[in-house]
Amino acid sequence: MSKDNSNNAPNKKPKFSPYWLYAAIILVIISLNFFGSSNKWQDIKPTTSSKFDEFLDDGDIKDVLVINQRKAKVTLTEEALKKDIHKGAESTNLLGQKNTKGPHYQFEIGSEDIFQEKLDKAKAEGKLESYAYDTEQNFWGDMLISLLPFALIIGVWIFLMRRMSGGAGGGAGGQIFNIGKSRAKLFDEKQDVKVTFKDVAGLEGAKEEVQEIVDFLKTPDKYTSLGGKIPKGALLVGPPGTGKTLLAKAVAGEAKVPFFSLSGSDFVEMFVGVGASRVRDLFKQAKEKSPAIIFIDEIDAVGRARGKSNFTGSNDERENTLNQLLTEMDGFGSKTNVIVLAATNRADVLDKALMRAGRFDRQIYVDLPDVRERKEIFEVHLRPLKISEGLDMDFLSKQTPGFSGADIANVCNEAALIAARNNKKAVDKQDFLDAVDRIVGGLEKKNKIITPLEKKTIAYHEAGHATVSWMLEHAAPLVKVTIVPRGQSLGAAWYLPEERLLVRPDQMLDEMCATLGGRAAEKVIFDKISTGALSDLEKVTRQAKAMVTVYGLNDKIGNLTYYDSSGQADYNFTKPYSEETAQIIDKEISAIIEEQYQRAIDLLTNHKDKLTELADVLLEREVIFKDDLQEIFGKRPFAKDVKEDEEEQAQNEAITNNDA
Repeated sequence: MSKDNSNNAPNKKPKFSPYWLYAAIILVIISLNFFGSSNKWQDIKPTTSSKFDEFLDDGDIKDVLVINQRKAKVTLTEEALKKDIHKGAESTNLLGQKNTKGPHYQFEIGSEDIFQEKLDKAKAEGKLESYAYDTEQNFWGDMLISLLPFALIIGVWIFLMRRMSGGAGGGAGGQIFNIGKSRAKLFDEKQDVKVTFKDVAGLEGAKEEVQEIVDFLKTPDKYTSLGGKIPKGALLVGPPGTGKTLLAKAVAGEAKVPFFSLSGSDFVEMFVGVGASRVRDLFKQAKEKSPAIIFIDEIDAVGRARGKSNFTGSNDERENTLNQLLTEMDGFGSKTNVIVLAATNRADVLDKALMRAGRFDRQIYVDLPDVRERKEIFEVHLRPLKISEGLDMDFLSKQTPGFSGADIANVCNEAALIAARNNKKAVDKQDFLDAVDRIVGGLEKKNKIITPLEKKTIAYHEAGHATVSWMLEHAAPLVKVTIVPRGQSLGAAWYLPEERLLVRPDQMLDEMCATLGGRAAEKVIFDKISTGALSDLEKVTRQAKAMVTVYGLNDKIGNLTYYDSSGQADYNFTKPYSEETAQIIDKEISAIIEEQYQRAIDLLTNHKDKLTELADVLLEREVIFKDDLQEIFGKRPFAKDVKEDEEEQAQNEAITNNDA
């Protein structure tokens, strides 16, 4: 038992620190400087030049020793030591022994020539037995002074190298000689990683793919018995904020194997060959602990296509790092159970050799969540919040189209902050709506100075958007309209766009017409236009250009597309079409926009009275909602709106019955 206890007892020996060595060196230098002096009598009594003259006139001085032509050490006669004026003149050594033989005084001399004449005169008169000159050297002190600049330069260099190589810690990459070591952080069964697949809402397809990788490492026989091979890598691709890194954290929490996590930028260094060295060290550590998983976040930092934008002709360090990564993932010595997970939102710039099967066997696209997945994400992020009773998750998910998981987390946090600012005990529906407005539109600027004419123009502009979108079948349904300035905008109309996988030309044209409704309203009411439609013009120009050059929805251009999904077009200096085609494209884009602009003018001219009524209500309230438009225009007759109204009415009846 005692033997086992001794083996299991923690090692209480102090760890060696390099600062101990530095302190020992400094102590040795100080000791040599202190004890290495040629003068073993340390506390010689100081005096002044004037008192020395008095001692010399009284005949009290036996001899004088001039050191280095600047300090005089004076030895008294035996008779002088008996005088009261020289009491305590005997110096002592380091052991406390008194020195009666001298020297007894010391002082700094002034002019060497005058002092020499004074000594010669005193010796000639018999007041001084002798004097001499001597040179003392402190070997260790002189060496310390000569070596100090070099030591300072070396110390600064080591400090800078330690900072650039990952800090002053003692871990891998912390010391200058470990700069080629991997910076990957290791998670294993000893590490408490609390994120699991239960914390990842939505992403059903991506979770299934990643869970299978984890399951393979846990029970490989289940797959190898049928002849299957372990996948070497999986690439997570998707827009920012969709949960790629969160999915990797869940893998680290679920997998019972070592998990190495690092970023693509961790391979980048100013020294040649460091990136490739870190890749080798990373895979060496993973192979030693195999089966293992390596996660490289933002792999586009080192995985960009080789040969692009390398105009210098030099050997790029990043390419060396990528070459080493390619070799480690699928080379002659890569038959190990090490799986590489990587994440990026720039898959178009990655090298083709990195994307091929055998390296990244699976490319998992992590898309923006749909309405059902957004509801699940809300349920996850609302767990720590104190929410009001009866908060409708379906309503929140429908109010946030196009939001990523990170955006939804931000909405929940902003809603909690807004509720706390208003001294509420729980977060309610209005707080979430305000949070969405805050994130999408920006901070509300209540103190912005707007003239009455500008405010009226803004009101008619936003009313024009609302009117045209209400009259068109395929325009996005309106949620609310406001003329309160937010962020860079003076007013805004909030819509709830339909989540479509395919878009037809009539749907795109209706959206463009609704977008131009603001400028059209200014033209109809004031017969003047303003600069307030900049963002609208930018949006419709982008849509019209996509119709003509990307989707092949124009009759004159035909079924052609000039879109390059490989990303090579970014490095070309020529357009993929002739000048004649460019002129046709410009004319067709302009024709599409002008046609929809005229269509919006005609719609607003026919409903000018309702446009004016809506603008007056907007000027009075500053914010109007869908119900206000229904009072002015009546219900929309389109089939999808009738269906939505029926569903909403059924929900309200169900809530009423439950309350009863």
